Order: sequence, then structure tokens, then C-alpha cells
Amino acid sequence: MAEILAAGEAMERALALLEGGDVVAIPTETVYGLAGDATNGVGVARIFEVKGRPRFNPLIAHVADLAMAERIALFDPLSKRLAQTFWPGPLTLVLPQRPGNGIHPLVTAGLDTIALRMPKGFGGELIARLGRPLAAPSANSSGRISATTAEAVAADLGSKIRLVVDGGATSVGLESTIVKVEGGKLRLLRPGGIAAEEIEAAAGVKLSRGAAGIEAPGMLASHYAPGAAVRLNAETIAKGEALLAFGDRRAEGWQNAAALRNLSETGDLREAAANLFAHMQDLDRSGARTIAVEPIPFDGLGEAINDRLSRAAAPRDQAAPRDKID
Repeated sequence: MAEILAAGEAMERALALLEGGDVVAIPTETVYGLAGDATNGVGVARIFEVKGRPRFNPLIAHVADLAMAERIALFDPLSKRLAQTFWPGPLTLVLPQRPGNGIHPLVTAGLDTIALRMPKGFGGELIARLGRPLAAPSANSSGRISATTAEAVAADLGSKIRLVVDGGATSVGLESTIVKVEGGKLRLLRPGGIAAEEIEAAAGVKLSRGAAGIEAPGMLASHYAPGAAVRLNAETIAKGEALLAFGDRRAEGWQNAAALRNLSETGDLREAAANLFAHMQDLDRSGARTIAVEPIPFDGLGEAINDRLSRAAAPRDQAAPRDKID
């Protein structure tokens, strides 16, 4: 079973495992990540092995600073402005790869682009100490609910990995927003921890939406899924269903729910984002066969919350259709 060490005590142990081509579960501000050295094929392969992740699904490479990022990818003025505005933080940029960047091909799944992010806290410090980027998808079995606590990681992957670094509950609670920068234009590939409106304000450019196949991580139609079925925009609750509520008004028949968690009683979308995965895990453990979800607005972080919920509700093991955004 994995050892769980507090972030303040785990640095040397984490470095030793990464240097040896192994993986480590680490806290970030978004969700917990399953990290391996992005330049080491053995370490990257371990990520796919532990998660049971299909190898056509690329990974995000995490960097310690902009200088490291510029050794890996080609930045134009717009992408550099976004990096300087939002890094470190929950924004991933998909950029053309710099030739000879040393990133193992498994990370990019054969694409000529690479997804880059600069995390806060322990993750950033670990990368700086290692001196190399880390590939780090969410620390959970592929397609399942992302982990926002060390305990959730250990419950899922604890028998397959050697170390979970405990940094407490993650502050954002949703994966990063992924934006592709191409020719001075921006495309939103995955809504996430930074609202699209914030990115547009910083860039001075409107985000388009739409993707041609798998262009970045998190683009499978079925993803973030609990064991229970998920029913969206529930106006009535059937007896025995678990209820994922939002705000202060309940769906009809809410008293029938086998279990209830409220993402935010005040309707705060930032609070709802932070609670989403933990509340879904709680309801999944209730034994209910279906989780009914009350309607959640699409504005601001609501876009990302609804994205995760729609993927949780999708038929399992589907890839994103070519005309579907992430």
C-alpha cells in the first residue's frame, strides 16, 4: 500500500522515486496528479500502466518556470502573455513543440503539439528540484472521478504506487482550463479552473470552441465517471437516487434521495467547483445506482462543472466525436 507523507516531509522521497523512473501522486491546486519524469520513457509508461489510460490520450507536461516551458514549446506573443498572466495556476496551453525538446513521445501521443502548465505549491517546487518537467494527469483510474485529497488517491491507486504526497484538499477542485494557441487565435479544448471570460479579458481575443479529435488531455466523451449512473438537470428525484444539489431550491421529491450533497447552498460556482469531485465520490459510496444532479448554470466556472458532469453521464468508454468540444 502507498506511503502517505505530508508535503513538508516528502520532497526527498519523491525525488528519489522520480529519478528511478517511478511515479508519485502529488497535490496541485487543481486536483492530485500522478507524476512521472516527462523525459523518461519508463516513468511515463508507468503513468499509463497505473491509470489504465489509453495511450492515444496525451498528457500535460508540468514546468517550474517560463524558461523551462520555452525549452519545450514555441511561444508566440499571445501565448507568452497568457503564461505571464495565469502561471503558476490552472491554465494549460497547447503549443507547437520545440524540436529536440527531450519530451518522451508517449507524453504527446504522436501530436506535434504539447500541453504545458505551471502548477503552484509542492508540484512546482518538485519540478524545480528535479530540473525536468513532470507529466502528471489526474491521480485516479482512467475515466473515473478525479481525486482532490490524498485519501481519495490512496483509496483508488494505493495498491499500485509507492508514495502519495499529502497537501490537503485541493483549492480549485477542477482540472486546468486547456487552450490551444494557433496563429494569434485561441480555442478552448477543455473548460476548467479559470473561466473562459477571464482568459478572453487577458488575451483581448475571443475563445472559439471545437476540436478535431483528441487534441489534448481530457477529451474522452466518457470521463470523470463514478460507478453509479449520472442523470443531469434533474427536476424530480426518484426514490433511492442520490442527489447532487446546487443552491437553496430543491428538486421535487428531494426527500426521496438515498443521500444528498450540496455543491454550494449559496449558489457559489467557485465553491461548487471545489466540492464537485469529493461530493460525487461521497454519493457514489452511498450505494445508490443513480446520482441525480440538479441544474447548474453555465456561466463562469459553471461551464467547466457542466463539462465534467456531462462526461460523467456519457455512455462509458467513448472517445470524443470530432465535432465535440472538450
